[in-house]
Amino acid sequence: MADGRMKALAQDLEDEEDMEVEEEEAESDEPDLSLWVGECRRELPERLHVPVICVRDWDETEEPAETSRESQHKRARVFDSGESSQYAGIPSGNFQFSSDTEMDYLISFCDDIVERQDEAGEGGIDMNSQDLAGEKVAQAENPNVGNDEQPLPELRMDLTDDLLYLIFSFLGQKDLCRAGAACKQWHVASSHEDFWRSLKFDNIPISLENFVSLCNRYQNVKELNLSGVPRADVLFMEAARYLSRLETLTLGKGHLSDAFFQDLSELPALMNLSICDSALGGGINEATIQHDRLRNLHIVKCRSHRIAVRCPQLLKLSMKRSSMTHVTLHSPQLRELDLSSCHKLSDAAIRAAAVACSKLLSLDTSFCSCVTDETLREISQNCTSLSSLDASNCPNISFESVKLSMLVDLKLHSCEGITSASMAAIAQSRLLEALQLDNCSLLTSVSLDLPHLRKISLVHLRRFVELNLRSPVLQYIKVSRCSALQRINIISNSLQKLVLQKQESLVNLSLQCYSLVDVDLSDCESLTNSICDVFSEGGGCPMLRSLVLDNCESLSMVEIRSCSLVNLSLAGCRTMTSLKLSCPSLKKVNLDGCDHLEVANFSPVGLESLNLGICPKLSIVHIEAPIMTSLELKGCGVLSKALIKCPCLVSLDASFCRQFVDESLSGTVVLCPLIEQLTLSSCLAIGDDGLYSLSCLGRLTLLDLSYTFLINLQPVFDSCSQLKVLKLSACKYLTDSSLDALYKLGALPSLLELDLSYSSIGQSAITELLASCTNLVNVNLNGCTNLHELVCFLPDATSLDDICPSDSAIVDADMVRWKSERLLEVLNCTGCPNIRKVVIPSGANCLHLSKINLNLSTNLKEVSLTCSNLSILNLSNCTSLEFLKLDCPRLTNLQLPACTMLAEDELEGAILHCSMLESLNIHSCNKVGLLRIHMNSEDFERLRAACPSLKRIQSGSLGGI
Repeated sequence: MADGRMKALAQDLEDEEDMEVEEEEAESDEPDLSLWVGECRRELPERLHVPVICVRDWDETEEPAETSRESQHKRARVFDSGESSQYAGIPSGNFQFSSDTEMDYLISFCDDIVERQDEAGEGGIDMNSQDLAGEKVAQAENPNVGNDEQPLPELRMDLTDDLLYLIFSFLGQKDLCRAGAACKQWHVASSHEDFWRSLKFDNIPISLENFVSLCNRYQNVKELNLSGVPRADVLFMEAARYLSRLETLTLGKGHLSDAFFQDLSELPALMNLSICDSALGGGINEATIQHDRLRNLHIVKCRSHRIAVRCPQLLKLSMKRSSMTHVTLHSPQLRELDLSSCHKLSDAAIRAAAVACSKLLSLDTSFCSCVTDETLREISQNCTSLSSLDASNCPNISFESVKLSMLVDLKLHSCEGITSASMAAIAQSRLLEALQLDNCSLLTSVSLDLPHLRKISLVHLRRFVELNLRSPVLQYIKVSRCSALQRINIISNSLQKLVLQKQESLVNLSLQCYSLVDVDLSDCESLTNSICDVFSEGGGCPMLRSLVLDNCESLSMVEIRSCSLVNLSLAGCRTMTSLKLSCPSLKKVNLDGCDHLEVANFSPVGLESLNLGICPKLSIVHIEAPIMTSLELKGCGVLSKALIKCPCLVSLDASFCRQFVDESLSGTVVLCPLIEQLTLSSCLAIGDDGLYSLSCLGRLTLLDLSYTFLINLQPVFDSCSQLKVLKLSACKYLTDSSLDALYKLGALPSLLELDLSYSSIGQSAITELLASCTNLVNVNLNGCTNLHELVCFLPDATSLDDICPSDSAIVDADMVRWKSERLLEVLNCTGCPNIRKVVIPSGANCLHLSKINLNLSTNLKEVSLTCSNLSILNLSNCTSLEFLKLDCPRLTNLQLPACTMLAEDELEGAILHCSMLESLNIHSCNKVGLLRIHMNSEDFERLRAACPSLKRIQSGSLGGI
C-alpha cells in the first residue's frame, strides 16, 4: 500500500515538472498579436470612447507565490473604468472596427503593453495611475492637455486559465485582439492556437508583411478566407510555405494569376477551394487548376477563356455562372458537376466535359440553352451511374430516346420541348424518386408507373389534361395552375395529403390511396356528385380524416359514408340541395353559404355541436348524434319536419322556425331527455300539445317562448315546474289572467328570471307579480305599454279590512306576503311610454336590488327609491322627470342625460343621501346650473359638497371632469 502511494506521488511530481516546462516554453514563445490587423497607421479617431475593464496580475509583494506553478495562475485585478475612464481607448463588447486606423491603434497599443510587461517582469503591469492606455487616448484626443485624474477603484475577481479559455472560445478574432491588449495573462490566453485555426479576412485589407508573419506564427491554420482582400494571390504565394496544413481556401473579387494556381501544389493538405467573382489566368491562356488531393472545387461567377481542371481526387466541381468557352476535365473520380448558367459553353463543350467523368452521379446543366438531346444521350451512355440531372430551362431538349436507368432525381423545369412522348423515356428510369415538370407548356398528359417515385411537381401546365400516376411510395404531389386538367388517377400506398385547389376543369378524380388523410379540392368548380363515391367506404381512401370541398358549385347532392372522416367543409356550395352524411367520427362540419340546402341527414355523426341556422331553405332534417350537446336551427323558417335523436343534447335553439310543429317538438323532447335550454322564439305553430310534451324534460331550466301567439300558459306551468328562466317577450295575446298561476297558486317555484317585455300584461298583474313572486331575481318589463306606475309599499290595514273585513286570516297572509324579503336584483323598464311614477320604499324589503333601468320612459315624472344595495340607476332620456328622491347609500353610477325637466336643487337633494356616488351623467339637463351658458367652478363644487365621493361628472358643455 505504501509503495503504491509513493509511486503515485512521484508520478504527480513528474507531471507538475512537465507542466512547468511547457508553460515556460509558452511564455518564451508568445505570439505577436500586432500581426493580426492594420495596414495604415493613422491618428486615433476621436470617437473611440468605450468603457472597458482593465485587468492586471496581482503584485507578488501583495500575495507571494507559494510555488513556481502557482505564480503562473495568479488572480486578476479588475478596474471598473466607468463612463469617463481614461482607459476608454480599448474597444469592448461588440464594437466593430470602422476603419484601419482603429485596428492599427489597437495593434500599437498591444505592442506597448507587451513591452511594458517585459519591463515589469513577473509582477505584471501596474495600471492604477496614468498608465499607457490613458496616455494614448488622451494624446489622441487632445495632445496639449495632461491627464491628472485620480486612480480608479479596484474590483477583484478570479480568472483562471481554464475560465479564460472558455470565455475566449466565444470571441471572434477581432475581439481576441482587443482582449489581448488588457494584460499579459489575457494576451497569452487570447493567443492560444485553438483560436487561430481559422483566419477570416473577408474584405479586410492586410499588408504582405503582416500576413506572412501571421501565417508563420500560426502554421496549424486549417481554414483561410481572403475573399475581397486586395492582391490576395500575392499574399497567398508569399505565405504558402507556412500553410502546409491548410484544408480550406476561399478567394474572390480579384484576379488570380497563373502563378497562383501553380503554387496550389505546395499545399498538400488542401481539400476545399472556393473562388468567386474573379478573373482567372492571363488573357487568352488556359487557367489550369492542378492538385493531387483536392476534393471540392467551386468556381462561381469567374471569368476565363479556357479552364482546365486536373485534380485526380476531385469529387465535386461547381462552375455555376462562370464565363468561359471551353472546359477540360481530368478528374476521373468526379461525382458532382455543376455547369448551370454557363451561357458561353457550347453543346459540344458540355458534352465533352461530362463524358470525361465516367463516375459522375449528379449533373446540373440548367439555363444552358444550347444543350440538346444528343448530348444527354451520349452522357447516358458514358455516365451510367448518373442519378441526378437538372436540365431546367433547356429549350432544345425533348428527352426522347434518353435512357438513364440509374436516375433518381430529374428536373425539367421550363423545358419547352417536353411533351407527352417524353414520358416513355422517363418511365424507363425505374429508380426515379423525384420529378419536376413545371412550366412545360406543351405537355398534355403524364402517365407514369414508377415503383420508387416519391415526389412530383406539375405547376402551370396550360395544356395539361390528364394525369395517371402509379407509385406505392408516392408521398408528395403538387398540381397547381393547370386550368385544362380534367382527369386524375392516382394509386399510392404512402400519399397522405393531396391538394388540388382551383382546378376549374377537373371532372373525374380516381384515388386508390390507402394512407391518404387530408384532401383539399377547394374551387374545383366542375366536380360532380360522383366525387362523393371516391371518399365513401370502398372508394379507395379508407383513412381519410379531412375533406375540403369549398366552392364546388357543381355539387347538388352530397352523400358520404365514411368511418374515418373527422372534418368536412362544404362552404360556398350554393347549388347543393341535399346532404346525407353517415360518418360516426365526424367532429366538425362547415356549411357556410349553403343557401339552397333543403334536406339534411346526419345519421350517425360524432358531432358535439351543429349550426344549421345558415340554411334558410332547410325543410327536412334528421340528426342522430350520440354525443351532441348543442343544436342551432335558428332561421330555418321553412323547417317542417325534424327527427332529432341526440340523447346528450343540452341546448336546442329553434328560433324563427315558423313551421316547426308540435309533432316534431314532441318527438325531439322524447329522444333528447337531457335538454336544459329550449328556445322556441317565433315558433308560431307550437300549441298546447307541444308544450305539454315538455314534461319529458326533467332538467329544463330555460324556456323562451318570445314572439309567439300563446294565450294559455297553463301547459308550461304544469309541465315545467323546475324552470328558472321564462321568456315571454312580445307575446301580444297574453292577458292578466295568463299569469294568475304564478302569483296566486305559486307555480314555477324555482323561477328566477321573467321577461315580459313588450307584452300586453296589465298594471294589476305586474303589481301582483312583483309583490308575490319574491324569488324573482331578474325582471324585464321593457316596452310594456300597460304599465302606468311601479309602486311597492306595505298595504294599509284599513284598505285590507275594506277588501275582506270578515277574514282576518287573509289579512295576515297578505301582510306576511308583503313583508317577506325579496331576492330581486335587476329591474328593467326601458321604453315604458306610459309609466309616470316609480316608488320603492324601505318597507318593500328590496334588500338585493342592485340595478334599475328606466331609460326612455318619456312620461316618467316621479322617482322615489330607498334601496340599501342599489348601485346603478339609469334614468336616461326621461324627459318629464321632475321629482327625484334617492336614499341609496351604495349607489355609484347615476345616469340622467336628457332629463330636461330636472331642476338643480332637486338633483342636489337627490344625491345628498348617496354617500358612495362616483359617476354622475347630467348631459343635456338644461335646468341644471352646470349647463348654463355662464358657469363656473362653484357649480361643480356645490355638487361635490352635496356628495363628496363624486369622482366624475359628465355634462354637455365641459364633458367629463
